[in-house]
Amino acid sequence: MTGYGRGEGSDGILKVTTEIQSVNRRQSEIVINLPRGFDGLESALRKQISEQVSRGRLTVRFNIEDLQGKITSQNFNSAVAENYLDQLRQFATRFQLSHDISLGEIARLPGVFESSVASLDVEQFLQVFSTSLDSAMQAFLASRRVEGEHLREFLQSSVRKLRELVVEIRTQAPRVLEHHRRQLEERLRKAELEPEKLDSSRLAQEIVLIADRCDVSEELDRLESHFRKFDQCIQSQESQGRTLDFLAQEMFREINTTGSKANDAGLSHLVVQLKTELEKFREQAQNIE
Repeated sequence: MTGYGRGEGSDGILKVTTEIQSVNRRQSEIVINLPRGFDGLESALRKQISEQVSRGRLTVRFNIEDLQGKITSQNFNSAVAENYLDQLRQFATRFQLSHDISLGEIARLPGVFESSVASLDVEQFLQVFSTSLDSAMQAFLASRRVEGEHLREFLQSSVRKLRELVVEIRTQAPRVLEHHRRQLEERLRKAELEPEKLDSSRLAQEIVLIADRCDVSEELDRLESHFRKFDQCIQSQESQGRTLDFLAQEMFREINTTGSKANDAGLSHLVVQLKTELEKFREQAQNIE
């Protein structure tokens, strides 16, 4: 699920700002960007995140503000500045350009000023990072709950359509058996055999076999069982993404079998509609936490 959250924390020495962004992904992937010198905090912060999020690709960025000027400093790299200046002057001379290069322009070039972090025990700052992360996480989860409500409505609408199609298949299924019975009688007549003169028990046996081959009631019963399981999942407060993903796979199996057994143009058309709607369901179910 997509989402965004921003939070802050401060201990009087550091002010930490955290931003969390996520995009849809079936599995969990967490990318953490920490300021230089604070990499030692990554393991604890990653654990804090993974306890609350199990799906999606999360990018978590931490920025710090040194409130007392004791943690970070800016160092002027004169060698880099001189190299920039020499190359700019050569370029200006070659193309007969003005040599007017201000100190401010040089200072803004990459690498001229470098940030450094004082040698310190970063573990003492874990709490302020954790506080900032928790604040961002609450905002992030709130944004995902909003999207979750939209997904819930979509999935419920999708299952309603699937249920309607199943009802229509149940209605049309008896007609399929009658159609196959007439086809069998027609083939017998074409073979110059009168169905009325054949062994009635043998003919009945053939019709029973046909009925068994095209009977889709068990598949439809299992589909409706999966729909009821969906109703339970959608009301749960627990993470249901993987369960819904599994249900979609099981529903597809039953729909596929229904299509194989139907052997009827009308039912095949309904099965195609079932597959199309289920694919929409499946795509969105993979975004659920």
